Amino acid sequence: MNHRLTRVLAGLGAAGVVLTAQPAPASAGPTSWKWGALHSTDGMATARGKVVVGQSGLVVTGYLDDTYGKGCSWVLIKYQNASNGRRRTHGVYNCTAGTGSFRKSVGGVLQIWAQVCRGTSKRPVGKCSRWKTIYTQGG
Repeated sequence: MNHRLTRVLAGLGAAGVVLTAQPAPASAGPTSWKWGALHSTDGMATARGKVVVGQSGLVVTGYLDDTYGKGCSWVLIKYQNASNGRRRTHGVYNCTAGTGSFRKSVGGVLQIWAQVCRGTSKRPVGKCSRWKTIYTQGG
């Protein structure tokens, strides 16, 4: 046992706190959470992915499918900052038939939601799914 740790434990023992040595858990918790598949209301856009723990907070990664090839598929990622409570929204689009990947660093957040829509290369315009919670801090 480390000499410094022994002194701390001795001090805690004198205060009436009893500590028992237990092995550290193999993992402090999950390092990724899967989400999806989310579909636009017309079924032409689909998104799925994971929320992963990165070096500077959480990262949302995933795939966005555009099955139609006309117009664009969108996935909107909305997240609430843990330090100031502000909500921000980030959009990713795919305007070619097939699957594209995306990655968005969101940092320290309380909650993350996702929504899938159809639209143009400038913005989502409709056929949106409902917002789905894909991550909640502590949950």
